Amino acid sequence: MTETLFEIAFRHVFGRAPEGAWAAPGRVNLIGEHTDYNDGYVMPFALPHTTRAAVARRDDGILRLHSAAMDDGVVELRLDELAPGATPGWARYPAAVLWTLREAGHPVGGADIHYDSTVPVGGGLSSSAALQVATALALTELHEVDLPRQELALLCQRAENDYVGAPVGVMDQTASACCTQGHALHLDVRALAQRQVPFDLAAEGLRLLVVDTRVKHAHADGAYGRLRAGCEEAAALLGLPALRDLPHDGLDAALAALPDDRLRRLTRHVVTENRRVQDVIALLDAGRTPEIGPLLTAGHASLRDDFRVSCPELDLVVDAALATGALGARMTGGGFGGSAIVLVTESAADAVTTAIAAALPQARQFPTTPGAGARRLR
Repeated sequence: MTETLFEIAFRHVFGRAPEGAWAAPGRVNLIGEHTDYNDGYVMPFALPHTTRAAVARRDDGILRLHSAAMDDGVVELRLDELAPGATPGWARYPAAVLWTLREAGHPVGGADIHYDSTVPVGGGLSSSAALQVATALALTELHEVDLPRQELALLCQRAENDYVGAPVGVMDQTASACCTQGHALHLDVRALAQRQVPFDLAAEGLRLLVVDTRVKHAHADGAYGRLRAGCEEAAALLGLPALRDLPHDGLDAALAALPDDRLRRLTRHVVTENRRVQDVIALLDAGRTPEIGPLLTAGHASLRDDFRVSCPELDLVVDAALATGALGARMTGGGFGGSAIVLVTESAADAVTTAIAAALPQARQFPTTPGAGARRLR
């Protein structure tokens, strides 16, 4: 079998051939933001953009990592020295996966790994989850560790929580590991129940644009953790296991019972966002995809005004798109920068794209369709 350029790059870095190559995608979240760590509902789909990992095993207790996107050469780590907080930079994400696999008792050893990626970094499109899931799938398959995809996603979440120190939910990792082409994934985070919902935009004359504002964000900077803690505080004050347990028709009474505006805002967003996920699914099932647009826009308003995780650039993109005829638009991902999604008809796509470019020239725009989840390439 002829080597691919990616495999040749591995050989150039490590002086030998890889045993295989794997890929895991980034994701776009259609609706259901900041609900996953509240045991709620989310609806992501996989991007065609992926992180690839070419991998070969080692038997000397060494992990060597190289990224085509970085200029720091080969990062070499000893397995017996891996510990939370001990690995700097981008390498902490794959190191976290190997550490977590070993902590869970899986017989995974050292490796040489070369990465490349087309997932925009810092765009709110889960580049870190793609990196982790590609690593986890490669290492488990090479070492014949049989993990169901949802368990693989949970392991990657633990890696990011416990090793990296970012208190993320499980949506991003589940999307990267479990999504299927042509579908959005309806995930009940508490039950971990999944349903693949057909999402064929072209068949209905629609297009979904991703707009990367190029404003960078970081979940581990404390803001994400404060939001999660506020949601947990509100749920505890209401006597609930999580805000997911507050029914929509009980929202007004719950808001009146909370002691301050911050907790009321966080609660209102989570409860109404869970309802929006259910409403979007109902419309998709009924073949009324254009009608999800106002729900996307309402989700953005809630993230901007109640959760306060938008930014001027994201608001500018949403406003420009809606003013030019978009059916709906919202920020996607954790916020504090990153990307927006815009639902448009094919006939309006060019005008909307032009308007966004005029409003925010630095933005990177691309149309997208639901891609495949993590898989072995070679």
